[in-house]
Amino acid sequence: MAWYAYCISEKQAFPELLRHRKPIALESITGVSGNQTFLYPASDLAVIVSEHDAAEALPPKAAVDHAKVIAECFKMSTVLPFRFGTIFADDDALRRSIRSNQRQFLCNLDRLRGKAEMHLKVLVDDCCTEKNLPVLMHVVGKEYLSSLRQNATRQRERQTKARAVSIQMHRMFSPLEEEISCRRTDAGKMVLDIAHLIDHKGIERYQNKYSSVSVALKDCRMQMSGPWPPYHFADRLVRPALVGTRPAVLA
Repeated sequence: MAWYAYCISEKQAFPELLRHRKPIALESITGVSGNQTFLYPASDLAVIVSEHDAAEALPPKAAVDHAKVIAECFKMSTVLPFRFGTIFADDDALRRSIRSNQRQFLCNLDRLRGKAEMHLKVLVDDCCTEKNLPVLMHVVGKEYLSSLRQNATRQRERQTKARAVSIQMHRMFSPLEEEISCRRTDAGKMVLDIAHLIDHKGIERYQNKYSSVSVALKDCRMQMSGPWPPYHFADRLVRPALVGTRPAVLA
């Protein structure tokens, strides 16, 4: 039987695991497809898993179930989330993976202990209008080169505005770390997705700061969510593929 993996935690966070060498049921938490979750001991680490039939496709709501398990474990301990859909073929495959990366996992658990992720979605007007700009596929020669220059200028202007907003958010919220991405919408807006890593004890202060900032910034619409497990700040060996720390503005 294969193992479906949700996240990694410290063994010491689960005292009941110290007396066992085999997986033990994690009571009251069900995983993908309603399967029982288990604490799988691996040296100084605990891997939260559930049994999985490799021949079966993951159900449509599997991603939601995956996130729920991680959120429940986050209430009890620091966690390093696995990518959605991470499956180990058997016990040996799971043990080898944990053993080969154990030092890195322990370092990241130590770095993220007592910390949480807050998420901001900031909607701002696009500083560049598409009106009257030529479509590149329909122009040639000097007109084509002119269009390229216009597009490059628009790209720089968007990057400048996105960077200015992200710097403003950084100064106001003072996170320990941050991850930022930026995209355009069909409605002519730019959306900045900002993940902030903060001390767990500072959540209330962060929420109060959001209330004041959202009122002060009249030209932005903001949404806040969290606290979340540190999805954006866990090591790349276990986290989903995410963008870097600088805004990636689309043309």
